[in-house]
Amino acid sequence: MKVGIIGCGTIANSAHIPAYMANPDAEIKYFCDIIPEKAQACVEKYGCGIAVKDYHDVLADPEVQAVSVCTPNKMHPRISIDAMRAGKDVLCEKPSARTYKEALEMLNVHLETGRILNIGVVNRFNDYVNLIKKYIDEGKLGEVYHVYVSFRAHRSIPGLGGAFTTKAIAGGGALIDWGVHFMDIVMYCCSDPKPLTVTGEAFCKLGTPMDKYVYRRMWAEDTKDLNGTYDVDDSVTGMIRTEGPVITFNGAWAQNIDQQEMYIDFMGDKGGIRLSYGSTFEFYTTEGGALVKYTPEIKTRDHFRNEIDAFVKDVETREKLPSSIETVIKSQQILHAIYDSSNKHKEIKL
Repeated sequence: MKVGIIGCGTIANSAHIPAYMANPDAEIKYFCDIIPEKAQACVEKYGCGIAVKDYHDVLADPEVQAVSVCTPNKMHPRISIDAMRAGKDVLCEKPSARTYKEALEMLNVHLETGRILNIGVVNRFNDYVNLIKKYIDEGKLGEVYHVYVSFRAHRSIPGLGGAFTTKAIAGGGALIDWGVHFMDIVMYCCSDPKPLTVTGEAFCKLGTPMDKYVYRRMWAEDTKDLNGTYDVDDSVTGMIRTEGPVITFNGAWAQNIDQQEMYIDFMGDKGGIRLSYGSTFEFYTTEGGALVKYTPEIKTRDHFRNEIDAFVKDVETREKLPSSIETVIKSQQILHAIYDSSNKHKEIKL
């Protein structure tokens, strides 16, 4: 299967490209980036493919069956839609889009063309996350009535002033960058319950003025631009009612508390789970009148490898994956509603 990589930045080099390179059924034919040097660097680094600047060159090649869209959020809808209409299957990095409206347009084109559109909610391919889902489905937790989500760090605003912190490009800040993964884990493990109401507040406090921002380290610092824009949320809080559990959350790229708290608590009437993000989890319950806690240990595989392998297979089998836009659209709806609630300072009914 010949593949095109559109966008040759960090997520492409750290996840998508190595996973395709490790898959014996996939071959990368194109590396595409609007900065030609990035695409050419990939050709030289990985010893394969053709470097191009215009993604339309990739879509015009009948040999290309699928593309990975690894660009800034602003371009996700346009490239994914163009790719599907060109007859290509698509794996688009998260979030699907900046807004729910854009995501709905992507969904409609997916249904119209019959092309695959999977979103890079990679935790749906994480082995520990799937074990949690199995525990919940089997009733080990009983009724999961409340889930608490924390994605908080001290001062971790990425690429200050660049694409990450420009709303017109990214669509949002901490919520749309980190929160999308955490919310999607909750939705997936709880069988994607229908969201009912959302209330939230998003804050843009610590990144302004940009020249006064103090930090230890910065993700994507090579994209930092203190003459650029900072108009996104660096922290967020709120509550979501669903047909399943109530979800409450606190998130922060940046807070004046020097702690990193990245976890999800699933609270059921028979047991509870704390998932340490990107790691294992602890299960709490009672047995024979005793309090019990244990930490499962399983053999795991890199979840990006799992995701890419599933996508490559999906192109052949056409089986709907849990990361299909048809399912993930609910997570996008929730994110959009949180921002709407914050802007209007009131609860949003869905």
